[in-house]
Amino acid sequence: MLSEPLILNVETVHLSDEQFYQFCMANRDLRVERTQAGWLILMPPVGGESGNRELEFGIDLGMWNRQTQLGKVFSSSTIFKLPGGGDRSPDAAWIRQER
Repeated sequence: MLSEPLILNVETVHLSDEQFYQFCMANRDLRVERTQAGWLILMPPVGGESGNRELEFGIDLGMWNRQTQLGKVFSSSTIFKLPGGGDRSPDAAWIRQER
């Protein structure tokens, strides 16, 4: 079982955004991220303690956002295209309404 992220140096392959998306869709059981350099990162599942902390934080973030209605909350299943390159899935994310 994978306990550390597995990093695949595939920068010579140059996956387009669409190809990366198709790769993720074809491998839904994997949590895949991509670095700015184009390397693929296969993330292992989290353990019980980490999973609990992640969910508790997501609940707090969601409740805060429901009260303030300042933005949108996203789960760890959401991948974000970062401004400097790369595609990452944080444990939880919040984006203000204006964006």
